[in-house]
Amino acid sequence: MTNPLLEPTALPAFDRFAPDQVLPAIEACLSRFTQRVAEVTAAAGSNPTWDTLMAPLETEEAALERAWGPVTHLHSVADSDALREVYQQALDQITEFSSALGQNRELFDAVKRLRADPAFATLRADQQAVIEHELRDFMLSGVALEEPARTRFREISRELAQLETAFEQAVMDATDAYARPLTEAELTGIPESERATLAQAAADHDLEGHALTLQFPVYNAVITYADDRALRQEAYTAFGTRASDQGPQAGKFDNGPRIEQIMALRFEAARLLGFDNPATLSLTTKMATSPERVLGFLNDIVVRAKPAAQRELTDLAVFAREHCGIEDLKPWDVPYVSEKLRLARYQLSDEELKPYFPLPRVLEGLFGLTETLFGVRVVERSGVPVWHTDVQFFELVDSNHRVVAAFYLDAYTRAKKRGGAWMDVCRTRFRHGDGIERPVAYLTCNFAPPTGGKPSLLTHDDVTTMFHEFGHGLHHMLTEVEARGVSGISGVEWDAVELPSQFMENFCWTREGLDRFAGHVDTGAPMPDDLFRRLLATRHFHAGLFLVRQLEFGLFDFRLHLEFEPARGARVLELLQEIRREVAVLHPPSWQRFPMSFGHVFAGGYAAGYYSYLWAEVLSADAYGAFEAAGVLDADTGARFRREVLSVGGSRPALSSFTAFRGREPEVDALLKSYGLAA
Repeated sequence: MTNPLLEPTALPAFDRFAPDQVLPAIEACLSRFTQRVAEVTAAAGSNPTWDTLMAPLETEEAALERAWGPVTHLHSVADSDALREVYQQALDQITEFSSALGQNRELFDAVKRLRADPAFATLRADQQAVIEHELRDFMLSGVALEEPARTRFREISRELAQLETAFEQAVMDATDAYARPLTEAELTGIPESERATLAQAAADHDLEGHALTLQFPVYNAVITYADDRALRQEAYTAFGTRASDQGPQAGKFDNGPRIEQIMALRFEAARLLGFDNPATLSLTTKMATSPERVLGFLNDIVVRAKPAAQRELTDLAVFAREHCGIEDLKPWDVPYVSEKLRLARYQLSDEELKPYFPLPRVLEGLFGLTETLFGVRVVERSGVPVWHTDVQFFELVDSNHRVVAAFYLDAYTRAKKRGGAWMDVCRTRFRHGDGIERPVAYLTCNFAPPTGGKPSLLTHDDVTTMFHEFGHGLHHMLTEVEARGVSGISGVEWDAVELPSQFMENFCWTREGLDRFAGHVDTGAPMPDDLFRRLLATRHFHAGLFLVRQLEFGLFDFRLHLEFEPARGARVLELLQEIRREVAVLHPPSWQRFPMSFGHVFAGGYAAGYYSYLWAEVLSADAYGAFEAAGVLDADTGARFRREVLSVGGSRPALSSFTAFRGREPEVDALLKSYGLAA
């Protein structure tokens, strides 16, 4: 039998996948890749070309992606003990191979000769960008290091890959391990639609009735609606101490020691490469040019946002005292009281909104918006192998009826699936031979599943999450780049990669957008004007509190990597408290351990880069201003955004793409305006 992971198919054969196929496939790919590297470096001589050097390597990279991509995806959405075992072994092999490849001096010299050749100037912009990025990445992989530093750098890379995987698995295990039955009295205040989510959670854990778990839709239902304050505190404690030395699972999945190891290894790697710390190393692939620039950017927003956050918290505390009987507002009260205040002030609750956001209608509207703005239709296809019965598959079809891209949508929360929402790459667009490999994406969310014979009903926050991840998907799928290394989101500076995703969120707040995707689950009726006005009025509700929380995350992450010293260790909790004194207006209890489940930073690629969300939001808010000026659904502006931003990938600097679209550099006031905080 052939191994489906080795077949050059357009889509993964999820119907024929088995964990025991992983290691043979990866070993075969790495063996062939190693052989190809030897062949192209031997043939490069003094006159390497794109076709003789770079194109063969891109073909092997694509083959490895075909084999490894489905494995990493299933590890996140359909985990199992058997898969975990082979995943880690395969990851070790890939990390070792990648480290050796990054230190291959013969290959590095061949790429340098290609860059120095006068023919370099005749290459396409995307090919030139790939070569420039490759040379940079060789240096960041330690190609210039001498022994024993070269070997040590490879060891660090392997150890970091193992630790980051273990960190993610610990969070997933801690999330899945907690399930607490709820009494009927504890359900008081929780709406019927949310109770259905709690009932499904109980069934997933073989419990009767309803249950509190740490899957976010379940946790959020309890922390937002439960009248039982003790229950809210219990939920907050369990969620906020996941994978730590505190809380109901204290020490069982503790990521604290892993963070210390991760930070020590990142620091050692940075020093080996000649950088002062991991933060300065991180900035070599970002728009921000220095730590001072990042810290100045974040602290400037702190100055503007913190007074607003303080006013919002004071206002909330007064409301809690006068209307909820809560004299001492605690973190586990904030979502609950905020929902009560929002209902009192705007006469608006998620329960009133959710009937207008059934997921099928939201998708229909999102896809219609995509066709209007970017000229592609989204068509669902059946008969495609998937990993779970809930998964849907869609194709993007252009005006000439050609399929240009595709994506999987895995929308609902369940056990053995990582929390949160993300877009990941299944296939990357690139030219090989006479053909083009079409881009394919994975879009993953964790919405509450359908219950009671009705489709999944989303909150407005869920809707913006769907638009956000689809924006990432559009960036990947609408690329027109033919060089794989800078196609789609590849090669895009990390602090600009959120531009398309955050940009798409804006349409969730417009009448023009809502008319596309909001329709009552029972009647299909559009959202009434009065309800829309009340929704719009909430856009800046607690914007200050949200911003200072994001600033806390961003400053903690960046300063953790900037200020790390081996003799002192990571100082995770000490540094966090210091930052909270400067930024936060609401201080969690000392036993809260959010860093131990901060997967973005310790397992998700955002190390010294979490500030990117706010940095890119400046770009996205400013870019959306062009649509506000031309008309929210203006097709010409949409076509220009597609041409100048979505289609070019990493073939040119993100700032060049932004200025090509906007006609000028971005302005930070656009971000503050989008939060209602502009001067």
